[in-house]
Amino acid sequence: MPDRDSFTPRPELEIGKYRHYKGGEYEVLTLAMNKATHEWLVVYRALYDTGETPDVWVRTYKDFTATVAIGGMTRQRFEKLS
Repeated sequence: MPDRDSFTPRPELEIGKYRHYKGGEYEVLTLAMNKATHEWLVVYRALYDTGETPDVWVRTYKDFTATVAIGGMTRQRFEKLS
């Protein structure tokens, strides 16, 4: 069992609704830790009909909170909705 002192602190991320830069809306459900890598993950679900594809996803915290360059502009991959 890993020593809990070796874990990185839980990152700050507000639970709630977010919009992906491509337009889809998602709800962040919780944060989880990858047991093998100790990397924080964001667990989120689509708020639209996903048809045959999964509706619950995980993405690394780093990737979820990253910025993306679109048409020469930089924006958040996921933007918190009020």
